[in-house]
Amino acid sequence: MKKTLRLILGDQLNSNHSWFNSVEESVTYVMMEVRTETDYAQHHIQKVVGIFAAMRDFASQLKSNGHQLIYLQLNDSANFQSFDKNIEKLISEQQFTHFEYQLPDEYRLDIQLKKLCESITISSTAVDSEHFFSSRNELGDFFEGKKTYLMESFYRYMRKKHTVLMEGDKPLTGKWNYDLDNRKKLPKGHKPIFPLVFENEVTSIHEEIKKTTIKTIGNINAKQFIWPINRTQSFELLDYFATECLPLFGSYQDAMMPNEWSLYHSRISFSMNIKLISPKEVIERVTAEWEKRSHEIEYHQLEGFVRQIIGWREYMRGIYWKQMPNYATLNYFDNTAPLPTWFWTGETKMTCLKDAINQSLEYGYAHHIQRLMITGNFALLAGVHPDEIDAWYLGIYMDAFEWVEITNTRGMSQFADGGIVGTKPYVSSASYIDKMSSYCGSCQYNNKLKVGDKACPFNSLYWNFYDRNKSKLASNPRINMMLNVWNKMKPEDKEALLLQADYYLKNINDL
Repeated sequence: MKKTLRLILGDQLNSNHSWFNSVEESVTYVMMEVRTETDYAQHHIQKVVGIFAAMRDFASQLKSNGHQLIYLQLNDSANFQSFDKNIEKLISEQQFTHFEYQLPDEYRLDIQLKKLCESITISSTAVDSEHFFSSRNELGDFFEGKKTYLMESFYRYMRKKHTVLMEGDKPLTGKWNYDLDNRKKLPKGHKPIFPLVFENEVTSIHEEIKKTTIKTIGNINAKQFIWPINRTQSFELLDYFATECLPLFGSYQDAMMPNEWSLYHSRISFSMNIKLISPKEVIERVTAEWEKRSHEIEYHQLEGFVRQIIGWREYMRGIYWKQMPNYATLNYFDNTAPLPTWFWTGETKMTCLKDAINQSLEYGYAHHIQRLMITGNFALLAGVHPDEIDAWYLGIYMDAFEWVEITNTRGMSQFADGGIVGTKPYVSSASYIDKMSSYCGSCQYNNKLKVGDKACPFNSLYWNFYDRNKSKLASNPRINMMLNVWNKMKPEDKEALLLQADYYLKNINDL
């Protein structure tokens, strides 16, 4: 008699997967909380707790639907703390004749599960996770023979293929991209909408983790855990975004304001990345809201959000599977500096970095511009090794899984891939930060000054970056203007900026 064991990973909580269409006596599911997953990076405590809480809720739903399930909790005596050891033991003890798993999203797990299947004596099958709009290799096939992987091209292809915001073969409204309409600063005196948060009781999970030697970062209120841990809550958060936040999302998606951690962002990436909710469901929900209220929700608010989901998210996953494992070693600028110590504490005098980092420690969240143009921008200007900034991003954010983190960090943020993802390094002086936020007005440093005790570090580090990397940047047409500005500066002005930058880099942990 055939007896099948099916593995469900912690980021594969897709209740709509075809596996669950029927209850089969010959099929047993297995889920496990293992140290190999908690320990490969130093994760935010909310991330570990949130995944375990969602896994346990999902397991409970499977059981209530009649499925057979083995669930190994973190501190169970029978837990060998790794997928392969636990599965080998189950196969031996319960005489399973076939093993199945859903294709993982992370390269390290893909290799691990392939090796497991080679080592076990029973047959095995890998199936799709049935979550994404695109397959693993679809982007690679789409750009076959091309030197560059332009996201906009893939975005348009995905829109056409899945008939998203389309009229026949043309984009709705006749225009594909409204990015230029989505870069506004919050008006003075504007009070963003209050974020929807949950009050999940996760104390028992938190206590279990505290009994171990698992190293985590960040803070948690385990009695009122704010993140969604099941499908119902995920849809509640999506509904809140669609009805309350979408009308202003596009306009202010790049804006930043001290002590306003959510603004008009959806914050559903955690739910999506553990597959409680699908990108198709997300797009259908926000599109339906816009269609119902198109007289009050401008189209660019919708398109900017859809582009993040069907464009950027799918594109980053495709780049990951096209370029790994070599992608994780790329370091175009040969940066070697360690990450400043205050990235782990938030104890810096720079208001923008203090706010973004403390917010990340408090909530396990920061929106894309805080990640790209505050923490990422500074790390690149400071010459931080990509491995160090990768580890920080992968650990600190609720939604960070390597397939989406490393392409955004090592690629878009740090330009360590030399231009596979981004067409230029995303660096800025204090002027951009002041333009898009209200950080500078309350900072101990002066955003207008380039040199001197009160000069904003971003200013001299910005020009130092161009000087340090001018040979590698000279051929990039998108930054010729800034290189020309640098080249035309007076020698004494250049020297002053470089001396200021050198001082800041040597005293970086005191900034």
